[in-house]
This record gives sequence, C-alpha cells and structure tokens, in this order.
Amino acid sequence: MATGIDLIQQPISKEIAEFEKRFRDSMKSRVLLLDKITGYIVKRKGKQLRPMLVFLSAHIAGGVKEATYTGASLIELLHTATLVHDDVVDDSNYRRGFFSINALWKNKIAVLVGDYLLSRGLLLAVQNKQFALLEHVSEAVRLMSEGELLQIEKARRLDIVESVYFDIIRQKTASLIASCCAVGASSSGADDDTVQLAAQFGEKVGIAFQIKDDLFDYGIDEVGKPLGIDIKEKKMTLPLIYALNQSTSSEKRHIINLIKNKSEKSTTVAEVTAFVKEKGGMRYATDVMYQYRDQAIKLLHHFPESVYRDSMEQLVNFTVERKK
Repeated sequence: MATGIDLIQQPISKEIAEFEKRFRDSMKSRVLLLDKITGYIVKRKGKQLRPMLVFLSAHIAGGVKEATYTGASLIELLHTATLVHDDVVDDSNYRRGFFSINALWKNKIAVLVGDYLLSRGLLLAVQNKQFALLEHVSEAVRLMSEGELLQIEKARRLDIVESVYFDIIRQKTASLIASCCAVGASSSGADDDTVQLAAQFGEKVGIAFQIKDDLFDYGIDEVGKPLGIDIKEKKMTLPLIYALNQSTSSEKRHIINLIKNKSEKSTTVAEVTAFVKEKGGMRYATDVMYQYRDQAIKLLHHFPESVYRDSMEQLVNFTVERKK
C-alpha cells in the first residue's frame, strides 16, 4: 500500500512515469563516458518533488499538455546542472547519500557534464519553441546564483538580518519552486494572472521548505544529533538570527566569534546549537515556517477543488513535516 510521497504522487503517477522516460532520453549522448555519467544521475533521482510540482500545477491550472513534459524536463536538466556544479564548488563528495559526480570522475568532467546538461535544457526548450517556459526557468537559475553569492558575501561578515536572510532564501531556494509552479501553470495554457498566482504559491512553499532545512541543521527529535553543517559553513539561518537578536551584546559577540574563528570544532557546533535552542530560535523558526505553509495553502485554495489540488496541499504539508 502506498504511503507518504507515493500516495501524494498517485493522481499523476502516469505523467511522472512518462516524464522519467523522456528525461532519460533528453540526456542521452553518443559519447560513452557522458552516457555512463548521465545514466548514473538518473539512477540517483530523489523524491521527484520538482516534476510533481510541475504536473500538479498544470492540472490545477488547466490540464497537462505536451508542453508540461517539456517544462518538467527543462527544470530537471537545468537544476541538475546547478547541483553538479554546486558539488564542485563545495568540494562535496556526496549527494543524497550517493557519491557526487566530481567524487567519481573529478572536477573537470563534472563541470563539463553540468555544462552539457545546461545545453540540453536550453536546446529542449528551443526545439519545442517553449520560450515562455525557458524564460521562467532561466530567471530562476539567475536568482539561485545571485542568492548563493549573496549568502557567501554575507557569511564573510556574519551580518545577516532577517530581511536579508529572506532575500537569500527567496532567491536561492524559493525561486526554483516558484518556477516549477509557474512552468506547470504556463504549460497548461493558463493566463498571466493564474501563472503569477501559481508562482506566488510556489515561492511560499519554497520559503517554508528552506526553513525546514535550516531546522534540520540544529537537530530535531526525529533526526537525532545536530548536523551542524550550516554552522561549520558560517551560514546565518533563521534560528540563529533570531537567537542572536534575543541576546546581550556580549553573548552575541561570543557566539559570532565562535562561528567566525572556530566553526569547524564539534564543541562550537554543540555550544551554538544549545544557544539557539535556549534563546527560542527553533520555536520561532518553526512558527514562521508554518506561517508560510498556511499562506501557501490559502493561495492554493484560489484554484478549483480537485484531486490534484488535494495532492498539492498534501505535498505542501509534506515539505514541512518531512523527516529529512
């Protein structure tokens, strides 16, 4: 019996199966090495959240069309390209529990594979004359890049306030989820107002999704020990920003000094985590996450009731209740 994400996916299971076939075909190459690597990428697929958002958005906005498959493949190709490049930039050896492309085939090949996936996405859109969809996705990739760079710039000074934090995650994470929903609605033939509504809905979901990721870093009951990756990378996330705002100037100086100079130490991760919990940073971030979840569902209810809207609502709840 299907549970969790499989149950949510049931109304669009046929579309997802067809999409997976087309996505595999879109990455094929005559170069054996490249074909081997793209085959490896396909086998590592995650929960399929992005294609699900595209197909559900298309259904609730007017219906899945041929353009919807192009849009879903376009998003996956360009997003996968950014992930391959991110792993090189971050010198990361793992992605979703598997070895990253750069870990197996080294940086030069990984960068070239990312470039190839990017070009395949662009060509797919151009060949199918889906220029509006290409515009949505290209804008998302631009915002994602700017968001990452803004985060790097601010991490050097550790001076992020809440408004800047939301600017970062709106660009870095929410822009792609907003793009998924806009692409789905646009591919169905919906008017501009409906596409914009879908994008606004996706942005709210994306912000809630990122806050959930921030909470994982400090460890919550279901996850166990805190991961501390954001602390080690000197990322100022919402729980920490709130905690610092509730502190005395001396407490604030001490914590920032720890993160700035000793972020790699496990003792630092433990101390910062305890500090964030003590100052209510976890509770505050959780409350804000649910506010964005509720705003997303309110926007979703502007669309007609259907099994697809029900599944989308379940997917929104999944993003904030997930265990990993």
